[in-house]
Amino acid sequence: MLHQILSWLLMLALVEHTYSAAASFQIENLELNHTDTVRNVNATRTSFAQLEKLRNRSTYVARSCKDIRDRYDEQEDGLYYLTTADGMVYQTFCDMTTAGGGWTLVASVHENNFNGQCTAGDRWSSQQGNDANLPDGEGNWSNRNTFGTAEGATSDDYKNPGYYDISAQDMSVWHVPNNFPLKHWSLASILRYHTNNRFLSLYGGNLFELFQQYPVRYNIGSCSDRGPVFPIVYDFGDKESTKQLYGPNARAEFEPGFLTFRAINHERAAMAICSGVKPTTRCNTETYCIGGGGHFPGHLCGDFSCFDWDRVMGDNGWSASKEMRESAVLLFYR
Repeated sequence: MLHQILSWLLMLALVEHTYSAAASFQIENLELNHTDTVRNVNATRTSFAQLEKLRNRSTYVARSCKDIRDRYDEQEDGLYYLTTADGMVYQTFCDMTTAGGGWTLVASVHENNFNGQCTAGDRWSSQQGNDANLPDGEGNWSNRNTFGTAEGATSDDYKNPGYYDISAQDMSVWHVPNNFPLKHWSLASILRYHTNNRFLSLYGGNLFELFQQYPVRYNIGSCSDRGPVFPIVYDFGDKESTKQLYGPNARAEFEPGFLTFRAINHERAAMAICSGVKPTTRCNTETYCIGGGGHFPGHLCGDFSCFDWDRVMGDNGWSASKEMRESAVLLFYR
């Protein structure tokens, strides 16, 4: 009899333990399911918040990122919609944090083939070959053509209607490694700077108007006949780091800390922008300036004309650094 009682008690204990373990397992599963549910709800809330943010941005009526900052108090970097004077709506990136924010991305210059010699993709020089009979090349520095997308501005050339539509005062320039996603542009940049002297107001308010006055064209003048030069304020980098981005021979020919327009080399080829520097001695501007007309006599033709001179021509000391060669140049207005 005692043996039966002990057996019943043991069976009861086992049943109770099994029930307790199962209950504990169910509770743990409920807790995990609850945690997953909370995460999913939070993710959904975030998605809805992002969609709502994008919806709100799409209702803004503004000509520039500065207008959006001033009218709607937006302070977050990202993609926004802008509207031209003629009612064209387009999307671009706004830098809302640098030096007070309000910077509109209007263009990027990207070199996708150093062996291309002014072929497909060289929209800021010529896609029609190196031809003295086409002195203007594509002419995109001073026309209303547009191309590319804001999100792809580090992977290909980009130009939006703001390039000619916005009336700005200053410029900002970012050098961002190729193919970097938009959300990492600022942190990934190898060089960032801006002007603060309102120089664009003296030249029609944008690069479209400036290059009407200083055409980017082969045989337009001599190497001493360059366009305007303006000092810059560094947001990332400095004069010394700017020098190191270019070849040692090129460093002897320029002074860092400036933004130069329409520089012309010895052979009368025109480059559109010398980013972060101004020529001082000699005139090998093709090794440290970007963009150009349709002809580079005796040199490599392209958007980054002779940035890879050493490898292609075997003349050491001229090539820009790998970081510079493999970065897009982003142009902003404010």
